[in-house]
Amino acid sequence: MATVTRVTKITHHSAINPSSVFTSCFSNSLVLVCYLVLLLASTISPSFGLSGVGEEDENRGRDLYPEILRDEAVARLHQLGGVSDGDGYLERTFMSPAAVRAGNLIREWMEDAGLTTWVDSLGNVHGRVEGRNASAEALLMGSHLDTVVDAGKFDGSLGIISVLAALKVLNINGKLGELSRPVEVIAFSDEEGVRFQSTFLGSAAVAGILPVSALKITDKSDVTIQVALKKNSIEITEENLLQLKYDPKSVWGYVEIHIEQGPVLEWVGFPLAVVKGIAGQTRLKVTMRGSQGHAGTVPMSMRHDPMAAAAEAIVLLESLCKHPQDFLSFDGHCKSFSMESLSTSLVCTVGEISTWPSASNVIPGQVTFTVDLRTIDDMGREAVVYEFSNRMYQICDKRSVSCTIDRKHDADAVICDSELSSKLKSATYIGLKRMTGAPIQDEVPVLMSGAGHDAMALSHLTKVGMLFVRCRGGVSHSPEEHVLDDDVWASGLAILAFIETQM
Repeated sequence: MATVTRVTKITHHSAINPSSVFTSCFSNSLVLVCYLVLLLASTISPSFGLSGVGEEDENRGRDLYPEILRDEAVARLHQLGGVSDGDGYLERTFMSPAAVRAGNLIREWMEDAGLTTWVDSLGNVHGRVEGRNASAEALLMGSHLDTVVDAGKFDGSLGIISVLAALKVLNINGKLGELSRPVEVIAFSDEEGVRFQSTFLGSAAVAGILPVSALKITDKSDVTIQVALKKNSIEITEENLLQLKYDPKSVWGYVEIHIEQGPVLEWVGFPLAVVKGIAGQTRLKVTMRGSQGHAGTVPMSMRHDPMAAAAEAIVLLESLCKHPQDFLSFDGHCKSFSMESLSTSLVCTVGEISTWPSASNVIPGQVTFTVDLRTIDDMGREAVVYEFSNRMYQICDKRSVSCTIDRKHDADAVICDSELSSKLKSATYIGLKRMTGAPIQDEVPVLMSGAGHDAMALSHLTKVGMLFVRCRGGVSHSPEEHVLDDDVWASGLAILAFIETQM
């Protein structure tokens, strides 16, 4: 789920705290010029001397397994990026033909890495190695195999491929069976929520937070989730949906590798970052109904136009989210930092709008639009939703149209586990040191994520940790999404070092 990750301070020697980097940094042209220079520099020389690593020291290069962690991983990312339902663009939605083909391909790669594989009754693809103690708590890793429409090749896929590459290295070395606990990789069937407008279907089922009522959710063709699964020979009932939940006592933790989907790592010139937490989010579907009529015969004073009401509400939302302090007041029940955190992390988006009957010469009878609202402050998020709802109803009353608001998705903010974050930071140092042949002097950045991830759902099951990988220009959910080959390599080395701590 992509939005720009936000930080307040960017330095090589201190953790990066959540705030708005662009509000403070890009407001003057000098910093903008500096950013462009850094952008150009990172394009020419990817990251503090990583370009060309292994050429000067062939023995060390062989120990870095570039043929698996970089070359094969990159080739697989491109191969998976070609598995699409779209003609000329990448699209894989829940249980679509391309999603099924992608799942089969990922299952082959899991088996190539030495894992035992299966597909569960919600379409998640699993690969597992038991290690020396099959009864120990398992480390879960992975990401999602579905995409948005006209997607990039790295969102979701990188988090699966990098882990499989690391496990393949251990398998080749004969060390896969030496793990002290089971390691399970999961390619989740749905995270983006494109087809059924309900995010985290796959990971929520594993975490045990997907309600049985979700099986009856329909797509735009009135196909339910249950029917979509049945069309792919997967029979699911309310009973076996509940059985998908993992026992929390059987899980040690969950780790996810993901592209940053923001420009911060490229700006600071670092390939990887540890994620401190993930912003909470709410998705709304707003429907406004008025009086459909002829565009040429209904006087302006007699119209009940839901389009005009929707336009006013959308502009109101923008103002509210840009300047929450002008709209909200906090009483003694709210913490004083709520306003500060809202001002620095709140983002709101209307990404989809539709009208009926949608003709140029007809006053629409109905307008529907979506609202995506995110912030690291859950209390503040609720306050914004409440304020927007009240003011929107006032707009509808004033314009004599009816309004309904459906909450389609809610996810509280997630703070990553400090132990996992510490281990991921150490693994990043180890992996990058192997690449450069020298200790890393710069501090590994610590970022907050404004995008949603499967880790949000898994946080209801176990402790979670995340590692971000730099992406070019911070562009995501776009064909322009790109990760440098050496950064794919760096992520593989870091996750290999992390998995080795489980030996």
